[in-house]
Amino acid sequence: MSFVDSVVSALPKPLQHIAYRNRELIKFAIVGATTFVIDSGIFYILKWTVLAEKPVTAKIISSVIAVIASYILNREWSFKNRGGRERAHEALLFFVVSGIGVVLAFTPLWVSSYVFDLRQPNVSFTVENVADFISAFIIGNLLQMGFRFWAMRRWVFPDQMDEISSEFEELVEEEFGKG
Repeated sequence: MSFVDSVVSALPKPLQHIAYRNRELIKFAIVGATTFVIDSGIFYILKWTVLAEKPVTAKIISSVIAVIASYILNREWSFKNRGGRERAHEALLFFVVSGIGVVLAFTPLWVSSYVFDLRQPNVSFTVENVADFISAFIIGNLLQMGFRFWAMRRWVFPDQMDEISSEFEELVEEEFGKG
């Protein structure tokens, strides 16, 4: 029994059906939680040491490392039953989609840091770090997570059966007409 199956089996019966239908979303969320820890850990290590004056650069570096971990985990676990693309094509699409996600993740931090100027000495250390956390890790990650889940299912790891089904429907329509 897989990790997700054991977690889902612990849910009340009415919720189990919903959870099984959304198994990919649950796995995607677990991967997201894992990469969140990677991203935030690296971000704060960089921000509090070598990149103290460049929080957006720290966020970009931490995001890129988290994206690499995300590709491996999503490819091998979340979306392992999907595919049909060459690995190089799939990886290229993944990193393009994730690049857009990185931009979505650091944009709120950039606004917080450079538009609202929530940086020391204008604000306290605590206010700066709370603002960074809310803008980068709550707002930014929610934006990128929603976009990436949709884009991963749509373009990067499409369901091969959906493609075969739509091709079959097109063939039937051509052969027998609509109706």
